[in-house]
Amino acid sequence: MLTSKEIRKSFTSFFAAKQHRIVPSAPMVIKGDPTLMFTNAGMNQFKDIILGNVPAKYVRVADSQKCLRVSGKHNDLEEVGHDTYHHTMFEMLGNWSFGDYFKSEAIAWAWEYLTEELHLDPDRLYATVFEGSAHDNLEADAEAAGYWAAHLPQSRILNGSKKDNFWEMGDTGPCGPCSEIHIDLRPDSERASVSGAELVNKDHPQVIEIWNLVFMQYNRKADGSLEPLPARGIDTGMGFERLCMAIQGTTSNYDTDVFQPIIRSIAALTGIAYGDSDKADIAMRVIADHIRTIAFSITDGQLPSNAKAGYVIRRILRRAVRYGYTFLNLRSAFMYRLLPALIESMGDAYPELDEQKSLISRVMKEEEEAFLRTLDTGIRLLDKKTEEALAAGLTSLPGRDAFVLYDSYGFPLDLTELILRERGIGVDISSFNVEMQKQKERARNAAAVETGDWVVVREGDSRFIGYDCMESEAEILRYRKVKQKNRELYQLVLDQTPFYAEKGGQVGDSGRLVAGDEAIAVIDTKSENNLAVHLVEKLPADIAATFSASVDVGKRLQCECNHSGTHLLHEALREVLGAHVEQRGSYVSPESLRFDFSHFRRLSEAELRDVERRVGEKIRADYPLDEHRSMPIAEAKAMGAMALFGEKYGEEVRVIRYGTSVELCGGTHIPSTGRIGSLRILAESSIAAGVRRIEAVTAEKAESYYFSLQDTLREIRGLMNNMPDLVQTIRKAVNENADLRRQIEVYAKEKSVDIKRTILANAATQNGIRIAKYIGPGTAELIKDVAFQIKGELKTSFAFVAGIEQPSKPTLMLMLSDDLVAAGADAARVVKSAARLIQGGGGGQAHFATAGGKDAGGLREAVAGMLKELKLEG
Repeated sequence: MLTSKEIRKSFTSFFAAKQHRIVPSAPMVIKGDPTLMFTNAGMNQFKDIILGNVPAKYVRVADSQKCLRVSGKHNDLEEVGHDTYHHTMFEMLGNWSFGDYFKSEAIAWAWEYLTEELHLDPDRLYATVFEGSAHDNLEADAEAAGYWAAHLPQSRILNGSKKDNFWEMGDTGPCGPCSEIHIDLRPDSERASVSGAELVNKDHPQVIEIWNLVFMQYNRKADGSLEPLPARGIDTGMGFERLCMAIQGTTSNYDTDVFQPIIRSIAALTGIAYGDSDKADIAMRVIADHIRTIAFSITDGQLPSNAKAGYVIRRILRRAVRYGYTFLNLRSAFMYRLLPALIESMGDAYPELDEQKSLISRVMKEEEEAFLRTLDTGIRLLDKKTEEALAAGLTSLPGRDAFVLYDSYGFPLDLTELILRERGIGVDISSFNVEMQKQKERARNAAAVETGDWVVVREGDSRFIGYDCMESEAEILRYRKVKQKNRELYQLVLDQTPFYAEKGGQVGDSGRLVAGDEAIAVIDTKSENNLAVHLVEKLPADIAATFSASVDVGKRLQCECNHSGTHLLHEALREVLGAHVEQRGSYVSPESLRFDFSHFRRLSEAELRDVERRVGEKIRADYPLDEHRSMPIAEAKAMGAMALFGEKYGEEVRVIRYGTSVELCGGTHIPSTGRIGSLRILAESSIAAGVRRIEAVTAEKAESYYFSLQDTLREIRGLMNNMPDLVQTIRKAVNENADLRRQIEVYAKEKSVDIKRTILANAATQNGIRIAKYIGPGTAELIKDVAFQIKGELKTSFAFVAGIEQPSKPTLMLMLSDDLVAAGADAARVVKSAARLIQGGGGGQAHFATAGGKDAGGLREAVAGMLKELKLEG
């Protein structure tokens, strides 16, 4: 029986023998494609080739690609763990043809690999072909069916609907019919009873699709119509985990050697054997799946966070922790302890797991611990909301409360239901679904972009010339209209452009297109699938004109200073802190730079000063820009350039060197370091476990920062009467202020004792209850101290009611003894009711509450109202 490692290797070896170039997996986290956050199919890294934005370097390609399906159209999250074959992160084995071979070879090679290389039983295989679509005026794919007839009987060549057998990249773009290969893994007795043909595409766990062969031959336009692609292509994808299940003779992906090392580790950690309990088994499968997603996301540079892709990863991690918490009794961080098992399973194919294990472990542990604290907070909130619901006579928790738990505390609905079921109360599911739908609509509206079809003005390829110039002649190749958040813009593609398109952390250029008397403002430049797209608010009057394209030079130069500054900063950090420092992200704008890097503790002031000093030395050295635009990546690494995890590199790369600083980088840079002027660090902070962030400014912005510090210092000197030793003068003032505050506290304590004595001396007794009352000047802190002194002295059967006269904020205060609270009195309710008389609001606890307001004239009436509500007026 082949191992998973041998199966993966057999696939690439097979297609290498068919003259395919074997390429590495692209990062799972996508950059440069606004339509996707994650790689959800093997074709994503070739999207720019399929769209025709760049030529194919190799016409035949094969790989094993890390994929993630957790949002949007391809979302398998809720099925994960509950069935045997869905996953969040999975591997997609694929082979591609870009204008080379087509259906005949794709089908023949798929059959050869499965039956001759892997020795799968041909009698268990089925193929589906596109049955046609009247809506799209497409006939059935008789060509593919004819090729399959050479390998399969007609009874195992099945027609499939457009839903199953017509693959589309999205609402628009390349698409085409596809042919799926399914395998029937049921025992012979079941196969004899019910034909596998009846179970194909019917969600049977043992009659499953293992390979999809997509015949890319059409382009879907924005109006829904289809047009033939100029160059047809093949795009195939085979689920690696499902293939391993078929080869290794198991009935579940989770029983293969892909997942079993992880599941065995979970069982050892919990003392619960896999197979003993359905709920525990589901939890183990969820955890075994999710740890792969989280670990690979971190290695690809995506840390858990509260925004976009980072939020998705955080939710997945929390889902795993929650399953462990609920069904495996895991009350402390545990995911990071499973990392060695994951490395054992996948480390050979993906060495970045072992290389990054320290970072992965730290990030996981910190995220788990933070979520476990959040879980505890959420459970306390659920306790409170449950009590309120029961007190109000409800038999179910309002859906809005359940949604707050879901959205803010990571409580899935089933966890809330489970906890409430033990307390004899349900959840209003319908109102929860209403809140969930509102959130989805908000997200959909925020992200919704209406994109028109490209209008071709002239044929040609676009090229970037902005490394060498900031102004050039340009012609428009194509344009289209886009609409987002009710704003209409146009996207232009130029034949040649000096505008840098946003990528690699550097913002895009802005500037102008000028033809004759007309000037069109380019408000931004974005990179979409390796294509520079220029955003304008209106189209030129003459779309076919030749334009003068000019970049905003000031903005570009400031960006270049900041970008080159990040390179010098990176080197200085490694010099000061050590070689473990690696870039984890960056953002470069005209205003500032942001640099994220791996390090496990806060930098001291001395370290920050040393980093700044070293960067300053590199700037003053005025190192010239040494640029290598098309260097083989092996040579670049030999020069000392570091390849960043999570970045996709080709065989040739661009290298930027300033002195001893060597980086792989596609951004724009200053001609020499002296032009940067200076770099000043504004802040240093933690953004995740093991990842720090430095924010800094350079050039003119650094001067402005320095001037603002000078102005502040000058103003402080003025406040301190221009004393020569400013630090000593401020220290003396701070110490004197602290002494005065201590004296005031002593006086206030004495004053509170005097007020307490006066109040108690005048206290009345009503129905056996001592009524202590105060209306007069003071601070809330002072009278609160009085209230607690009275409680300590009277202990039982008392009420203290106060109206505090403060110029800016009149305040009500009420303290009740514990026995009055036990009898049903509620200070928070009474104070809240009386607060309207001072035009305010407040609350608190049953035994003590306060309220602030605006109208001091209503204080006496409010105090009387509180006593009346307590039935203590006299």
